[in-house]
Amino acid sequence: MSNTITTTNFNFPNQKSIYRGKVREVYNINDELLVMVATDRLSAFDVVLPKGIPYKGQILNQIATKFMELTEDIVPNWLIATPDPNVAVGHLCEPFKVEMVIRGYVSGHAAREYAAGRRQICGVTMPEGLKENDKFPEPIITPTTKADNGSHDEDISREDILSKGIVSEEDYIVLEKYTRDLFQRGTEIAASRGLILVDTKYEFGKTKDGVIVLIDEIHTPDSSRYFYADGYQERQNNNEEQKQLSKEFVRRWLIENGFQGQEGQQIPDMTTAYIESVSERYIELYENILGEKFEKADITNIDERINKNVVDYLASRE
Repeated sequence: MSNTITTTNFNFPNQKSIYRGKVREVYNINDELLVMVATDRLSAFDVVLPKGIPYKGQILNQIATKFMELTEDIVPNWLIATPDPNVAVGHLCEPFKVEMVIRGYVSGHAAREYAAGRRQICGVTMPEGLKENDKFPEPIITPTTKADNGSHDEDISREDILSKGIVSEEDYIVLEKYTRDLFQRGTEIAASRGLILVDTKYEFGKTKDGVIVLIDEIHTPDSSRYFYADGYQERQNNNEEQKQLSKEFVRRWLIENGFQGQEGQQIPDMTTAYIESVSERYIELYENILGEKFEKADITNIDERINKNVVDYLASRE
């Protein structure tokens, strides 16, 4: 679709390199700054789907930057500026090679493991007697390795992270504390919007000065799962599905159409009507999570808009 941005080929002043993630493309500016462009790509089961979703990049970028601002008093972050609705600029960091996943409820991957009879996830024991979407007695941290493009993130235990030297124990203690503090703040903000923050993931890096900071995204529908608080307990009591705000509706659609990212499986056709429905769901997510109306940016020529805004911003720093 012409009104989406699914890949970028910018050549910004003093650009050193570009890294392409599943959804974001990150430009290294003079080994000092990172320009992170949130595209409209949609990924699920570690696979990037073939068509973009209008406004998705803007939605993810604006939710993430808003939550960076709302949590900077408890955890330092990489963010410096947002010169365009789809762009965040921040400090160059060396990312840790783990994603810190924290779960407050038996949902998603944890629920699938639990239903299969497994009671350990990432070395953490899950109590007996729970059912899907029940609350854990305490949130659990279930890290994953950070996979390269085309690879699957893999569950990993705290013990393996330390024994393999992926993260030092000193740093990992900080990552765990930050993960719990961010989840607590996210839970409080979600509750004020009538939502439950079910689970989420955080990524961290180190600045040139050796400071551990939050990077990438935070509390977005791509990285987090939310339930509506109203009626949650009643739905649990009646063994009904929870009403949720997350990317799970995309995963469910894929599963129903025979796709879970396995070899030999075909991605189902994404019709124009389906793409529009996903875009509308993301706008609903934005408005519920942030509690404010979504203002659509001009998408008649996204590439030109982003290029101009970033170049102007970089020039203003000289």
